[in-house]
Amino acid sequence: MEKALRTKEDRLGAVDYPFLLLVLLLLTVGLTMLYSASYAQSQYDTGYEISTKYFQKQFVCALIGLMAMWLFSRLPTALWYRLAWPLYFLSIGLLLSVLLIGEEVNGARRWINIAGLQFQPSEVAKFTMILLFARLTRVFGRKTRVFRYGVLGFGTALMGILVALALEKHLSAILLMGMVAVVMMYVAGTQVKWLLAGAAGAVVFVLVYISFMGYAGDRVTAWLHPEQDPGDTGYQILQSLYAIGSGGLFGLGFGKSRQKYLYLPFQYNDYIFAVCCEELGFLGASAIAAVFAAVIVRGYWIARHARDRFSTVLAAGLTTLIAVQTILNLCVVTNLLPSTGIALPLFSYGGTALAVNLGELGIVLGISRHSNQRKIQEE
Repeated sequence: MEKALRTKEDRLGAVDYPFLLLVLLLLTVGLTMLYSASYAQSQYDTGYEISTKYFQKQFVCALIGLMAMWLFSRLPTALWYRLAWPLYFLSIGLLLSVLLIGEEVNGARRWINIAGLQFQPSEVAKFTMILLFARLTRVFGRKTRVFRYGVLGFGTALMGILVALALEKHLSAILLMGMVAVVMMYVAGTQVKWLLAGAAGAVVFVLVYISFMGYAGDRVTAWLHPEQDPGDTGYQILQSLYAIGSGGLFGLGFGKSRQKYLYLPFQYNDYIFAVCCEELGFLGASAIAAVFAAVIVRGYWIARHARDRFSTVLAAGLTTLIAVQTILNLCVVTNLLPSTGIALPLFSYGGTALAVNLGELGIVLGISRHSNQRKIQEE
């Protein structure tokens, strides 16, 4: 089976330059806006001595991510095919280890500290789930239309990750990975009727989960009626809307946000787009959203022109991960959805997420190197 992924055409071609330039543009703008959004919080957290605390850490992680992107863009897809199962079980082990040795940050235990380096295993788990789904698609072939393979096969693999995340009470990651899984199953060939049934089950799960988890219910209440508790549960979303509204059409200007001065919580993380709206205005925020859309469309183009089934589903899954994160974050910031805790790719502060995202985009670039080659015939 792996022989189909290793042919004489494995010689490296040129990467997809439009995709590469769009990613680098997003990264540059993201780092710039992170500096602007975080320097007030950085000064406050360091006793007004350092204004670049968060920017420095993010910049280092960006360099690591760019190195990973370059390296991964040159690795053959056959290697990722072989690593799918080992990485999958490793990610489950890391998720479970959080319950024992994980560090608590902002009331959630989702981080592991190794030799002074803090990272979130869920970021790795997202990638390994996509990688395994791509392998299973290649293994199942046309049998994905059968319930046993297209539903039970993928579903069993997905539950291995979701159960571990549920033990962490990581609802946002469960939601994100569930949505990505549905898209990948559709691309793989799972019948739509089964996907719709799964979506209905997911809705029931979320409702039950919210009913038992008090903090999740508070988020829904704050989303529907933030003005009823402006000093507590509705505070963050109101401050976000104030930032967006005060930006107007052209914005207050770069660096001139007022809400970032400790009014808007997580202004350099989940709610960084609100600062973008305030400083760059509707036009600047729309331009950022347009670049994200261009990256996503180009990613799907690369997936469609990949030379084999495994590469197609892998590129589609990684692109969908970026797409879902972006859409959910923008909807939360504008109060179209309740708070999910999902960051904006390449913008929000978070070293693990940034490095992993860039590495994943490097894999898409690696797949694009073979887009002009003859497709491999598969059953």
